[in-house]
Amino acid sequence: MSNPFEISFDGATFRGESDGFGIPVVFLHAGVTDRRMWAEQMRELAAEGYHVIAYDRRGHGETQSDNVPFSHVVDLEAILDKLSVHAAIFVGASMGGGLAVDFALEYPERTIGLVLVGTAISGAEGAEIPEEAADLEDALDYARERGSLETVNRIEAHLWLDGPLEEAGRVSGEVRDLFLTMNRIVLNHPELTEEEEPEDATLSLGTITAPVLLVVGELDFPDIVARHEDLSEELQNAFAVVLEDTAHFPSLERADLFNPLLLEFLEAVTGQGADDEDGPPYDS
Repeated sequence: MSNPFEISFDGATFRGESDGFGIPVVFLHAGVTDRRMWAEQMRELAAEGYHVIAYDRRGHGETQSDNVPFSHVVDLEAILDKLSVHAAIFVGASMGGGLAVDFALEYPERTIGLVLVGTAISGAEGAEIPEEAADLEDALDYARERGSLETVNRIEAHLWLDGPLEEAGRVSGEVRDLFLTMNRIVLNHPELTEEEEPEDATLSLGTITAPVLLVVGELDFPDIVARHEDLSEELQNAFAVVLEDTAHFPSLERADLFNPLLLEFLEAVTGQGADDEDGPPYDS
């Protein structure tokens, strides 16, 4: 059973959870979710002998924050220090992946490896809704203008969970309910206007030497799939995988496919659970 923690730092009270012992693996959630998106991965990795950690960033989940100047990288550093974690493997989705990259660039000595899922990159263009889904973009703009947050939530579930070019409701059941619950908190949270923008990571990606697993769903935004392909060439030690029939959240949608891939990468990076004669296969 995971152990909840609460850390006060720089005008915020961060809430998260940890479990297990061994090599630390830190999970960083997407911008439309919170730490609950990683629940299945947390359970499985803790059972496999890893020390797993996840927390809600400012504006998400159970974390509370004043509207004060802040940096997500500084927050992450403070949380690791409070938990006595010197170095870790970082698993980040979307904006959480962007944070993992920013941290790796700032603190390479604290970065054992990176797992980036449909990742954002600081300084890169944001994903644009494809022209074929222009009606969704119009509906989203209209709902925002009217302040209809529940409609915004449903449209964003279509875009991010189903995929912008797929039918609404492609992903249903508990996964959809969880997405709507997590994103509802984000949409209703008072805006935090004092974030310090990170440095442009696009200029320094080639300096990252830690092993990287890149994962993207084939039904994700075309811009994000293209970024995935570019990163597989730009990063020195990257292994790239496209998961079929999934969109922006393959770890949520198809944990049965994502988890073995994650575990294989962790074993290759750490040697944990791998045969002595097996070396890390993750070189590009």
